[in-house]
Amino acid sequence: MKIMVDTNVIIDVYQNRVDFAPTSAKILMLSENSKIIGMITASTVTDIYYILGRHIKERRRLNTLVQKLLTTVRLVDVLATDVTEAFNLAMEDFEDALFAQCAKRVKADYIVTRNTKDFVDSPVQSIEPDDFLNTFFK
Repeated sequence: MKIMVDTNVIIDVYQNRVDFAPTSAKILMLSENSKIIGMITASTVTDIYYILGRHIKERRRLNTLVQKLLTTVRLVDVLATDVTEAFNLAMEDFEDALFAQCAKRVKADYIVTRNTKDFVDSPVQSIEPDDFLNTFFK
């Protein structure tokens, strides 16, 4: 099974968000253990780096964390056609539309996110981390 992992799921883990980190960590562990193929877009890496960099001031530590993530998930390139196709999606947020378009192109089964409302009009179904685990990994 191939899933696109939204930024919020990854940030849950690295910022140890109490209510969400355990479930989100399980998603990443499934990818790390090759039970699923977890993917993020190349542009998501810059978002993650920026968000974590506001809290982790030591650059070497930040680089190590992000590089470790990249051994856990696969990177999906953002193509020029993804950008132009994202404008055709009936989604409010362009960044989410671009993520959804990349998910569509790579034939992801789901987008795992805590913001499923942002992906209502996505060409790839979104699912909450808890629901994903309860549905497929009981």
